[in-house]
Amino acid sequence: MTNLVDQSQRALGSDLNVGPLGYGCWRLVNMPVAEAQARIEHVLAQGMNLIDTADVYGLDWGGTAFGSAEELLGQVLRAAPGLREQMVLASKGGIIPGVPYDSAYLEQACNDSLQRLGVEYLDLYQIHRPDMLTHPQETARVLQRLKDSGKVRTFGVSNYTTSQTSALMAYLPGEIISQQPQYSALHLDPLFDGTFDQCMQHQQTPLVWSPLAGGRLGDSSAMPDALARVLQTLAEREGVDVPTIGLAFVLAHPARPVALLGSLNLERLTQAQQALSVQLDRTDVYQIIQASMGEALP
Repeated sequence: MTNLVDQSQRALGSDLNVGPLGYGCWRLVNMPVAEAQARIEHVLAQGMNLIDTADVYGLDWGGTAFGSAEELLGQVLRAAPGLREQMVLASKGGIIPGVPYDSAYLEQACNDSLQRLGVEYLDLYQIHRPDMLTHPQETARVLQRLKDSGKVRTFGVSNYTTSQTSALMAYLPGEIISQQPQYSALHLDPLFDGTFDQCMQHQQTPLVWSPLAGGRLGDSSAMPDALARVLQTLAEREGVDVPTIGLAFVLAHPARPVALLGSLNLERLTQAQQALSVQLDRTDVYQIIQASMGEALP
């Protein structure tokens, strides 16, 4: 049995390395600073050094306003400034409430994020969603200005199609070091739409959001029966629960994804580390894929 689950660190560009599990801050809202600090300290202690947030986080998950997740994380970093050096800090911008996407807003968005977070630079700045009404050359100019000013070390894209990523890369060669697609045992699009292939071609790291399908992998009634049976069989074999198998599945792809977790449950975040010890071979992974598809691969 050749284990496909890759527990090693992932490279973000040439200078940064992150663990195979990262922490997404979309739920890090509406709580005391000390509680938020405890969560950040916990995930860092677990090796989850990629801390991923966004300016729009805070409009959902109990937050009160645009930017509130960044503001809370900024309060944590002011209370415990030594945490900044332990993390690879990533944020996203480009979504304005009431206006779907606006790349012209990116420069101001980044400046606002830096102010809310109380930091001088971001390790990774990502365009949250593509703006179809802005030429990629103009978007590239904005990103280049941010890098030239020392405010951003590296760039990524989120929820882009491969053609949109290619168009931006044409005007910003070598600077897009990550993509952030949705991927899980219940959402296989990156396997078939070229996202993972493009990441491997250009040495970009996939930062996967919703690797547990929004919690549905913990509920057998929320997935196809065939998939539930396959995941349960593998979970019993490996001595873990089904969500842990789901995380291991994400980590088994050769594009070497990072699975971004957003749980507020510290026990669950600790338990997620078990995915790094799961053994999945090619047969196991293809069984999951085919059960999710509901049909055999050709």
